[in-house]
Amino acid sequence: MKVFILAGEASGDRLGAALMAGLTQLTDVQFEGIGGPLMQAEGLDSLFPMDELSVMGITEVLPKYRHLKRRIRQTAEAVLVSGADVLITIDSPDFSLRVAGLVKARSDIRTVHYVAPSVWAWRAGRAAKMAKVINHVLALLPFEPPYMRATGMECDFVGHPVVAEPQASAAEIADFRARHDLGDAPILMVLPGSRKGEVARLGPIFGKALTPVLVRHPDLRLVVPTTAHVAPVLRGVVADWPAPPIIIDPKNMKSGAYKHEKMCSFGAASSALAASGTVSLELAASETPMVIAYDVSWISRQIIAALLKIDTLTLVNLVSETRAIPECNGKHCNPPEISAALLKMLAAPEAQLEAMQVTMQRLGKGGDAPGLRAARAVLAGING
Repeated sequence: MKVFILAGEASGDRLGAALMAGLTQLTDVQFEGIGGPLMQAEGLDSLFPMDELSVMGITEVLPKYRHLKRRIRQTAEAVLVSGADVLITIDSPDFSLRVAGLVKARSDIRTVHYVAPSVWAWRAGRAAKMAKVINHVLALLPFEPPYMRATGMECDFVGHPVVAEPQASAAEIADFRARHDLGDAPILMVLPGSRKGEVARLGPIFGKALTPVLVRHPDLRLVVPTTAHVAPVLRGVVADWPAPPIIIDPKNMKSGAYKHEKMCSFGAASSALAASGTVSLELAASETPMVIAYDVSWISRQIIAALLKIDTLTLVNLVSETRAIPECNGKHCNPPEISAALLKMLAAPEAQLEAMQVTMQRLGKGGDAPGLRAARAVLAGING
């Protein structure tokens, strides 16, 4: 079987690598496409560097728009001449779905898209547009398939990759504490975002919110994992925090060592303050009680509020069908409200445990790895 598979960013590279491994385990398969180092380690010779597609935001995309359009056409042509039995696109819809559209306009190659659009939250029309070029969707969340099937696409829930991520052992956590001279102190993990703009916007708010919390809990230690490109912004922001945090920075670390250090930090944390996003699932996987806080510009807030169809932005709340995880979003993302939520959470952290456990179970914990489940779904669709 021939598979053309493409991903446009690091999260897609992880999904793609796991799916490729699953397909290789189940059948004789040849791969062509676009991917990062993890997919290349599974045998993919990338058509061009995946990093060329890892751009976000209007100001970042506009200077590269013509180049991206050429890459879209080049990729579609490569699919058409590959003789592939299936085209698998992974997330990055602005690129992926345009490629799929060009391919579908000139062929009947089966198309599979991995990661359903969050139409349950906003912009429901995206599913109908997607159905014009996609035959089959692989969903990460258990409540997504009905939304996709309603537009005529096939859809399988294949589990979320967070359930397959390793968790730190007691010995690894003890080593982490010793490395950073943490002793037995309780740890508050602070996660103000994965992008420079988020950290610059939320970091000062989080810092002010921490002041009354540290007054009430003076033994609390702060730990902040970051990424190489965000670290310089973060270091400037935390200079004004009420206590210096331990920053888990990948600089001068091999990728495996950094991943291990980050895993240990999640395992060691007794609580967390985090920006909204999939990090809530990572925290749930390590059973770390949390407060979620997020805000955007005033104009964006008004637009999103008008489009939003849900009353929570936290995936743990959505998957568990509870509202166990406290949120301070939008106008509520301010130091006094965040401080109050943190103090309440620290007083009764066990209140979140059941919701986190339910979430992991519903996302596939204890079953086959999501990559293998995704591979089975792809093959079942091809075989009819």
